[in-house]
Amino acid sequence: MPDQNVSVRPFIRGGKPAEDRWVLIREEDAALPASPAIVPLARWQELEGSQERAPWLASDTELTPELAEELAAAPLIAIDFPKFTDGRGYSLARLLRERYGYAGEIRAIGDVLVDQAFFLTRCGFDALSLREDQWLEDALQALNAFSRAYQPAVDLDEPLFRRRMREAVKRAEPALA
Repeated sequence: MPDQNVSVRPFIRGGKPAEDRWVLIREEDAALPASPAIVPLARWQELEGSQERAPWLASDTELTPELAEELAAAPLIAIDFPKFTDGRGYSLARLLRERYGYAGEIRAIGDVLVDQAFFLTRCGFDALSLREDQWLEDALQALNAFSRAYQPAVDLDEPLFRRRMREAVKRAEPALA
């Protein structure tokens, strides 16, 4: 059954609470609303790239170069987390951003928990549709749970040790007189 009332799901875009104008349609054969809708990938492909329709990818989607090229025209791409323990969506987002250069909105949908917020954004998600029982305020705090990250990621492509080395070199350089 489609998520007809997506407003009950806490929603964050760009690190801030936002209103979600997109309706999530889970079934292939469900009637499409007049409003913008996120539909299964196969259905989106049939609709031939309408800007009022966006695809959602299952966590087991094989992201080929051909599919990535097709997705480049999508107004947003939603990636489904069927269970919060299924981490394949993180890889899909990183591939879309880093390998295929997708610059549009990537949205996490499904079983998305507050605990995942920080890591989702590091992998390239810029919108999070949290599970209904999650608290928006907690998710916003979780986005800033860590002041620094050790690993390179989509949001910061340089590891911490390189940033520290660069900063140490700057401090050691003599000032010009």
